[in-house]
Amino acid sequence: MKKIRKIEIPKKDYAKKLRVAAYCRVSTKYESQKSSMELQKMHYENYIKAQPNWIFVGVYADYGSRSRIAKRPQFQSMIQMALNGQIDCIITKSISRFSGNTVDMLQTVHVLKEKGVTIWFEKENIRSTDRNIELAITIYTMLAQEEIRNMSENIQWGFKSRFEQGVTLNNYKYFYGYDVIDGELVINEQQAEVVRNIFDWYLQGMSLGQIKHKLEEAGIKTASGSDTWYKSVIQEMLCNEKYMGDSMLQKYFTEDYLSGKKSKNVGQKARYYVHDSHEGIISKEKFLEVACEMNRRKNITIDSDGIIVKKSKKYNPNNVLGNILECEECGATFRRRTEREKVVYRCATRMEKGRDACKESPTIGEERIKEELGKRVCGGEYDEEVVRKKVERVLVVKNAEIKILYF
Repeated sequence: MKKIRKIEIPKKDYAKKLRVAAYCRVSTKYESQKSSMELQKMHYENYIKAQPNWIFVGVYADYGSRSRIAKRPQFQSMIQMALNGQIDCIITKSISRFSGNTVDMLQTVHVLKEKGVTIWFEKENIRSTDRNIELAITIYTMLAQEEIRNMSENIQWGFKSRFEQGVTLNNYKYFYGYDVIDGELVINEQQAEVVRNIFDWYLQGMSLGQIKHKLEEAGIKTASGSDTWYKSVIQEMLCNEKYMGDSMLQKYFTEDYLSGKKSKNVGQKARYYVHDSHEGIISKEKFLEVACEMNRRKNITIDSDGIIVKKSKKYNPNNVLGNILECEECGATFRRRTEREKVVYRCATRMEKGRDACKESPTIGEERIKEELGKRVCGGEYDEEVVRKKVERVLVVKNAEIKILYF
């Protein structure tokens, strides 16, 4: 006789509480928006805590674009917690608050669904566990995406109209030498004195590297409060027309309204030059004098409109050292040449204009450079690929010493 034993289904703990979080987002940090954000956060916290079978995890809130998840740190933190198994359910006001990008939305819903995390969109009254959720999300986010596109076009049209009227958009977070007060550039006298010194030092013959060292030795901080000055920043300052009281508008433009990617305007769109848009820190005469000096040093050039632009550096894939060697005294590149059957590098200014134009610049042998780079960069033997990937520039100083600047 067969004996049969029934194996009972184990009783599940259906009383297990859900760990619930909420997500809020507003587009700007204006006072009215801040008030709205606080009300939303308070509402969700009270609502979640009032549910007997829910555990309140937190309210995550961002200010910013609905289409750019990368610029929403709280959103990313919440998603990571959910993927780590710390959140079971996310409540948000609507699909458009969660994301206005169809691809990002579907990817997020998919990865959370695989982890067993539910998203509840209140306004649409749908959950990520519903049937045909992907179709619903696609429709709603496409509508949101179209709204973003229309809004972006309206904003760009508004910018264009203001540019045509010569209205400057002074929305700088940091602008050395100026404070932004009520949308206007107002001279910061303490920083302005440093700006004047930088222009004077350059005209006195100092290189960008020497100015950098002088600023750092004096303990002068950058606009963002850093102790380190970069030569590229100093060069940008010397080229920036705003220091003489003028403004070039639409130097950059938004290429993609979804990603927010900005591109330098090198002719894709019209630019607008406004004379005397604000009070200058230096005179126009001194600014143009610096421009001529820069042009002489061949670091920049002047275009057909008389606008100062940085000259792009030609890259020679067959001569890596020629691309990265730079004279600390005058800022010129080093050129490769053969002398007495030995390969050496020499400052271009000295070669073209003689020793008086760059008095301290040495001639340095190729073997010497490779030996130094091998020890200090490659861990032994010189490796061109390692140098190409790691080294941005090599400053050659007097006594044929070198300073290595890494990426």
